[in-house]
Amino acid sequence: MILGGLQKLTLIDFPGRLACTVFLSGCNFRCPWCYSKELVLPQNIEVQPKISEKQFFDFLETRQDLLSGVVVCGGEPTTQEDLPQFVEKIKKMNFLVKLDTNGSDPRALQELFKDRLLDYVAMDVKQFQKYNEATGVKTDLAKIKESVELIKNSGVDYEFRTTVVPTIHAKEDIIEIAKWLSPAKRYYLQNFRSEKTVNPSFENQKPYSNEDLLDIQKAIAPLFEICEIR
Repeated sequence: MILGGLQKLTLIDFPGRLACTVFLSGCNFRCPWCYSKELVLPQNIEVQPKISEKQFFDFLETRQDLLSGVVVCGGEPTTQEDLPQFVEKIKKMNFLVKLDTNGSDPRALQELFKDRLLDYVAMDVKQFQKYNEATGVKTDLAKIKESVELIKNSGVDYEFRTTVVPTIHAKEDIIEIAKWLSPAKRYYLQNFRSEKTVNPSFENQKPYSNEDLLDIQKAIAPLFEICEIR
């Protein structure tokens, strides 16, 4: 496993849980607005300080009475072949596990669900007709659809979320995403952050205003049990 970082405490990334977040290096997407290029681009991964698995699990040993959850994110965690073994080791230490994924590998998700290794899943989704533009690569849409259905029918708690970028997502695009996902439990809108993006031109892109996001959220909220802005 290539571990690109550790956030020792998060109060918001694992709903209802005190957790830490471990960042796995490597991603098969190149979303132009992504602000984690140190976990995505090979040249940035190479110089990003790493932590060893031993350091990570030694840390968890010291937090067993303080934390209840571990968020496994990236990059894209499912690009690492040892992910099931890594998550299983976390579970054996009696932590709950949340996985953040782009949904590009339903086979990996199915394996994790089958072995009951996940307690919460968050999947990033884009406008279906604009997936290649939004991910920066040619995307297998059948796999994206399969992952959505797997998550919705897994019996594991979950959320879907979209980073709302003005040049990629108009209000109508978010409405189309919401219709595609519905019915679903949770859907979150995340405002774009113009900082150290994979495509440097997005560092000058102005985010949506709070008023614009509230307008979008109001239009789609009836389609979900929970629909909020982050």
